[in-house]
Amino acid sequence: GLRVAREATTRASRAMSADLAALRAYVTAETHAQRPAATTIRLRVSHSNLKTSFLEIRFDAHQTIDEVKRKLMTHCGSNASAMTLVLRDVDGSVVAVMGDETRKLGYYGASDGMELHVVDNDPQSLSANGWLEDVSKVKKYEMSDEDYEKRESTYRKWKREQVARDPSWTIEKHMAEQRGQTYVPPEQVNDDTGAEDAAKIEVGSRCEVNPGAKRGVVKFVGRCEALPPGFWIGVQFDEPVGMNNGTVKGVKLFECNDGYGSLQRPKNVSCGDFPPLDDVDFSEDEI
Repeated sequence: GLRVAREATTRASRAMSADLAALRAYVTAETHAQRPAATTIRLRVSHSNLKTSFLEIRFDAHQTIDEVKRKLMTHCGSNASAMTLVLRDVDGSVVAVMGDETRKLGYYGASDGMELHVVDNDPQSLSANGWLEDVSKVKKYEMSDEDYEKRESTYRKWKREQVARDPSWTIEKHMAEQRGQTYVPPEQVNDDTGAEDAAKIEVGSRCEVNPGAKRGVVKFVGRCEALPPGFWIGVQFDEPVGMNNGTVKGVKLFECNDGYGSLQRPKNVSCGDFPPLDDVDFSEDEI
């Protein structure tokens, strides 16, 4: 009985070993679908005919240059036979021209972060002359107003129905209602927008701009043809939290260092005792 039990255990052990061996062979097989992570290389791909670059396409160091070219065909539209691949370092310097299609990618020293530049040598390539990026070269289907009106369930008809029910309807109002929000129409501006608030503000006054509680000095009060209608307040901030140097769209309104200037609507500017924050006395008694 003991001998029979030992033989059964031995057979089971051999069967298990065979199963494990089969599993190991399956996992480590060169399937070209899943590869060891240690040989994966992430390269940025650029193209001689395209403005777009492709970030971090994954390749395997064991792929031949021919295999790399065939993979790139699906990304850039160039025929593999017309490609010349150039490997560049992170600083743009050329590492190698990968001209031997039988060599493997790792042979040329490719590593993570490098650039793989594709040169398309075919003048008739799909990617030539902007055909894959310039949509103006593609003829668009255009439908006449008469044919469009014959269609059912169009946006134009739906919009007419909404406006008939609510003359103040807009797509912005509709979207706000869909989100469960109360729609607030944008402020209508004209030459007198902000005039009342602007009358209370004088050039040279210390001020605070909200939102943000940014402090500075008023440098300009008035209208500006380069900006939308209404009154504007030019502020020189104490800190470089502005957007300009007092010049807006080529029009010089006031002078300050670059990054310290800003144009605000009068309602955002409060004048008063707003010293620079560095001058504020944060004593322990006040804290």
